[in-house]
Amino acid sequence: MKKKRNFDSLFVRFLYLCKVHTKISHSGIVESIEDGRVRVRILQASACAACKVAGHCNASESKEKIVDVLNIADTSRLNVGDEVVVCASRHVANKALMLGFGIPFLLLIGVLVAVLYMTDNEGVAALAALGSLLPYYFLLWLWRDSIQQQISFYLE
Repeated sequence: MKKKRNFDSLFVRFLYLCKVHTKISHSGIVESIEDGRVRVRILQASACAACKVAGHCNASESKEKIVDVLNIADTSRLNVGDEVVVCASRHVANKALMLGFGIPFLLLIGVLVAVLYMTDNEGVAALAALGSLLPYYFLLWLWRDSIQQQISFYLE
């Protein structure tokens, strides 16, 4: 006899997981504080960087990055060298991924296929696809201040 699944409990588990993982956070150290802007140094590590044998393995990787946290109202409680937690919402992370990787990938593939279909020349199609990224990244550079306001970090 088949066991009947309890779909209500599966749905509740799904909602719980969605609620729990709504932000991305990293521990970091305050590098500088100026005019409502806090610069935080974070250590971004791959999953295997925390492994005990990571020093003997070529697969582990970690990078130090400086993150600007903007619009901090009260910086008086922070000092250079303090350990803080830098967070971003899952929505902000998804938006950054789409702007940085998703849209350029779709643009590249779309132009490649369209030009290959029109010209039947792979070299021209490849150059056109790569060339299509130049105006895209130029527009991102022009709109960087607006994007920076939309994609921002906060301190926990």
